[in-house]
Amino acid sequence: MTLLTVPAEAPKPQDDLKTVVGTRTREWHFHIYFLLQSATETAAALALRDAVLRLRRDGAFVAVPLRTVNKSPVGPHPAGSYEIWVPDSSFSQVFFYLATNRGNLRQVSLCLHHGKALDASGSRRSFNVHTREQNAPCLYADQSRSVLVHPLTSQQRRDHESRNGWLGKPWPIYLDGLPRDGDEPPLQYPELRLGWSAPPEEDMSLDERRRRGAKLEELLANDPEAAPAPVD
Repeated sequence: MTLLTVPAEAPKPQDDLKTVVGTRTREWHFHIYFLLQSATETAAALALRDAVLRLRRDGAFVAVPLRTVNKSPVGPHPAGSYEIWVPDSSFSQVFFYLATNRGNLRQVSLCLHHGKALDASGSRRSFNVHTREQNAPCLYADQSRSVLVHPLTSQQRRDHESRNGWLGKPWPIYLDGLPRDGDEPPLQYPELRLGWSAPPEEDMSLDERRRRGAKLEELLANDPEAAPAPVD
């Protein structure tokens, strides 16, 4: 007898307006990672943080770096890192700024050989590297100043695991300590009245969204490059 495997039906993308609007995120975290073993990379990462603070002060965008800079692995983060909170209204500006300014990352590896630091060619380099094992894996500087981007919702585990994205190469992150579900998103900086703390009356109603959508379809109707929306 031949057994036939019936493929599972692919999940259908959500396209209900009320559901999508009601479950969207309103805040984001950017986590900038850097190699603590490299004084140069650490200084560059902190200079990027200072630049973000100056640009916030000058009105370029709304972005709030957490006061604390992690000088050791903390929570799910495996290296030196710091967090930048961003409301949805500033996401595109901050994303582009960090994508452009996170740094030209070098192709240099730090490997440990009997307690001595070697570069990728096998030559000795004067890095401040510490390990408890002689056969520790190499650390690649082209991973440094990678940026983890994730939404800020009540489902912190999913936000870090499957709703995330990276600028630069991904790092392995520790997920076991993150709660899978919560009642409310973690509240940050409510005094700004942005993101999750924005007044409800400032949000566009569903009818206003439908009217905006209809206007967009009308404007794009004669553009040969624009795909039309389904009529159902």
